[in-house]
Amino acid sequence: MYKLFVKHCLDFLIALLAFMLLSPVFLICLLLLFIANDGKPFFFQLRPGKHGKLFHIIKFKTMNDRRDSRGDLLDDAARLTKIGTFVRKTSLDEIPQLLNVIKGDMSLVGPRPLLPEYLPLYSEEQKKRHDVKPGITGWAQVNGRNAIGWKQKFELDVWYVNNQSFSLDFKILLLTVKKVIKKDGISQSGEATMSRFEG
Repeated sequence: MYKLFVKHCLDFLIALLAFMLLSPVFLICLLLLFIANDGKPFFFQLRPGKHGKLFHIIKFKTMNDRRDSRGDLLDDAARLTKIGTFVRKTSLDEIPQLLNVIKGDMSLVGPRPLLPEYLPLYSEEQKKRHDVKPGITGWAQVNGRNAIGWKQKFELDVWYVNNQSFSLDFKILLLTVKKVIKKDGISQSGEATMSRFEG
């Protein structure tokens, strides 16, 4: 009952309420990032959802579009703006994803949606992370976030898929608040965010 109906209803209601409550913060971030990113406050990207179905995820844009002399984008660390760094460390860049939850593409809790090009690289076990909707936060995020390796992250994702429940989701949401306050696991060692998955 929880997986099939209750979780979806709670996602919608909580995301709608949260977005309304956070709307002043949303507007302030929108304005500051509009200025910092030359009129581009949002970041849109295709991500695989449940069963690998693609959707457009929306986040606040924390990196500018600076390029080198050859026209290639600079690395993440060079493009991360000061306001972008603050927004990322405080996880405010995730606020627009509440709209993805309201729309039904995402859940509040579930495996994080990654890049579509990773889909052919997953093992059969790792593919199970797509048996549920992706989430704004998840079991892997409260157990290391970007500071853990891909293998461990996928193991945690699949464990969540096999054990999801109301009590587990509630626990993950509480731990997420704690992680955000402590700013734990924002990046992987030696990286501005997370290294690419190579399979």
